Amino acid sequence: MDTNGYKINNVMYKAINLILATVVLLYSCNVKTTSEKQNDPNRITVAAYYFPNYHLRDKNDPRISYQHLENWSEWELVKAAKPRFEGHSQPKAPAWGYTDEKDPKVMAQKIEAATSHGIDAFIFDWYHYDGKPFLNRCLDEGFLKASNTNSIKFSLMWANHDWKDFFPYTHGEKIRYLYSGAVNSEEFDRIGDELIRNYFTKPNYWLIDGKAYFSIYHIHKFIEGFGSLEAAQKAMDNLNEKAIKAGLKGIHWNLVAWKKSILTDGEVHEYIPNLDFNSTTSYVWVHHVKLPAVESDYNQVRDLYFAHWDKVKGEYDMPYFPNVTMGWDPSPRTNQNKEWNSTWAYPYSNTISNNTPENFRKALQLTKEKLLDDPNGPRILNINCWNEWTEGSYLEPDIINGMAYLEAVKEVFVK
Repeated sequence: MDTNGYKINNVMYKAINLILATVVLLYSCNVKTTSEKQNDPNRITVAAYYFPNYHLRDKNDPRISYQHLENWSEWELVKAAKPRFEGHSQPKAPAWGYTDEKDPKVMAQKIEAATSHGIDAFIFDWYHYDGKPFLNRCLDEGFLKASNTNSIKFSLMWANHDWKDFFPYTHGEKIRYLYSGAVNSEEFDRIGDELIRNYFTKPNYWLIDGKAYFSIYHIHKFIEGFGSLEAAQKAMDNLNEKAIKAGLKGIHWNLVAWKKSILTDGEVHEYIPNLDFNSTTSYVWVHHVKLPAVESDYNQVRDLYFAHWDKVKGEYDMPYFPNVTMGWDPSPRTNQNKEWNSTWAYPYSNTISNNTPENFRKALQLTKEKLLDDPNGPRILNINCWNEWTEGSYLEPDIINGMAYLEAVKEVFVK
């Protein structure tokens, strides 16, 4: 017998067992921590909006612009962006490169980065025009087929606005419309079947009290398609019944409230008592705050938004999920070869500046504290945005700040 070999093997065996024991111990600690978070009444769910227009399309996909057809994504606008005023930080460059989000491996990288930095759920901007899904390949082919898809929750915000050609837009030209966001009752009935079949019943779909979170972006278009408040409520009831038959407890209906451009505060009050929404929220700070300057200070905009939040908390007879916005600069969607003026209509706009990772972290911390100060309030917030690169609001790493914005989320919400 080779006793020296035996001794070496025995030592290796003991070492391997020690390593395995350590791994099990660490895993047990992590499981305990996760369980404690799940049972913690003060744990805040952090969701990030996701805009799915960063994948190449082919000629069979519904076109997104009269200016482009196949083999185009919004990355082209990111690449083409130029500084439009002195000190303007453009173009932005993604640290991960100009990836194609319909690739499951690309989405797996995003999921891993999100979950390891405190993001609990993606809220996908979801579209449906002319009886067909639109910009769905990121979700259907990328996210849902990623190897780690079940490690993060997801939900849908129906972005039911009219689709306009802003890719790019030139001031003074007539805005070209491609699709209307309004759908009638028959079409919504078909959409409801698709929602339940393809999304709401997925094991990682985000549920609140057993109900599938489903957010409506444009309440005017929602009602317009049905023809009346009563018809809109009937459509909501029908989808709720379908969800219950599918094994859920129903739909958690969320209303995206606007103050500027689409909804005034009074109009929100009109809809809240007449439609059975469960909660309200916001998509981005600038829907409630008029930016005062070409470069509006981030902290000032934050405080103006907080004033809006305090106001609606006392006016909306339902939970309000606050928003934390990373930035705002839609100039990449403007024609880079033509004059730019921030006073013109979207996508010409004032911008948010001084949105450093530290100021973003402070906004997250203050939002967390405001939520926890209300013992009976919700424990949910959302972030604009995971990847609104052409609106200047993204958590994904760029070549200047790296992962700093995601690290800010982690610092505030992962203990």
